Amino acid sequence: MAEFIFWLCLVLPLYAYLGYPLTLAALTPLFPRRRQPPVTPLSISVVIAAYNEGRNIGEKLRTVLAQDYQARELQIIVASDGSSDDTVTRAQSIIDPRIQVLDLPRMGKAGALNAAVLQCSGDILVFTDADNQWAGNTLGQLLAPLGDEQVGACAGHMVIPVPGKGLSLGDSLYRHYEGWLRRLENRTGCMVSADGALLALRRELYQPIPAHVNDDFFVSTCAPVAGKHIVYVESAQVIDQGVDEADKQFRRRQRVTVGGLQSLAQRRELLNPLKHGLYAIALISHKLIRRLASVLLLPLLLANFWLWDAGPFYQLTLLAQLLGYGVAMAGLLDVQHRLPRPFRLAAFVLVTLAGMTVGLWQFLRGQSYAQWNPEQNR
Repeated sequence: MAEFIFWLCLVLPLYAYLGYPLTLAALTPLFPRRRQPPVTPLSISVVIAAYNEGRNIGEKLRTVLAQDYQARELQIIVASDGSSDDTVTRAQSIIDPRIQVLDLPRMGKAGALNAAVLQCSGDILVFTDADNQWAGNTLGQLLAPLGDEQVGACAGHMVIPVPGKGLSLGDSLYRHYEGWLRRLENRTGCMVSADGALLALRRELYQPIPAHVNDDFFVSTCAPVAGKHIVYVESAQVIDQGVDEADKQFRRRQRVTVGGLQSLAQRRELLNPLKHGLYAIALISHKLIRRLASVLLLPLLLANFWLWDAGPFYQLTLLAQLLGYGVAMAGLLDVQHRLPRPFRLAAFVLVTLAGMTVGLWQFLRGQSYAQWNPEQNR
């Protein structure tokens, strides 16, 4: 029994993080490269949900207005979700007829986005966060795949160019891993979802976002629900910063896990391989098994203790686990950042897995996060 638990708890995490992308890599020769037809200028509505983003909103609007993409029409909507700082004032201070500022009561990000979309006139909705910045060609690169009518949504690529001295090193490396995985999903036509930092969706596909879900996942999966593809556009880049503090990393992963599982519950129809084929398998692997894998690490460790006398293999795996946890704990306790980078990377992995485990427990208990405060994750 201990051996069964050990191998089950080992194989599922290995599949989720390594086996799944390697399987996609092996399948790529079977899929022809997607041709990208030329796209005519589109009418665009850029939606920026903001809560207490006074220090960021001005620069964000300037970078959106400075895009080299010549839209047929451009509309920018700032939806302030009950901000208590000067977000609304700063947004209104940028005088441009293309900008519309909504001073909404506090209702949560989903409510703010739904209210903003009701005001949108563009054929394409572009969602982006207030605290990241675009390159000059980001919008044009993002919209290029929409010349293909089978493409319903496009996902941009988040870059953390200057990791800090703490856990943001792991944050940056994780973004590289996610980029690799999304390239494989994109190549095999099963791109799962988009990051809320930058995503585009055909307006006719939009469905109102329920409370408590991860808005980026729900919005981008409006495309596969309608039988359309999500396309990953690596060249459409947004610049962000990592999070060094362990408590902030933990809270973010906890909140994302709860919202992600609630999102999967809302989109459970997409988990049916008989209807959605490879996309459903990708969704199960990328978004479900990965979130469940974190809770298997403790039984893996306990089973390994039980199997200490079963042979040298189990002794080596137990020592490797203990060493990994020891390195991670040392990285967490190294507040002066004097230890080498692998210690901080191990600490990031431990905090991430712990946050996912607590998030899963909160989901099972029915807990949810209706409000959002980006400042808590910076």
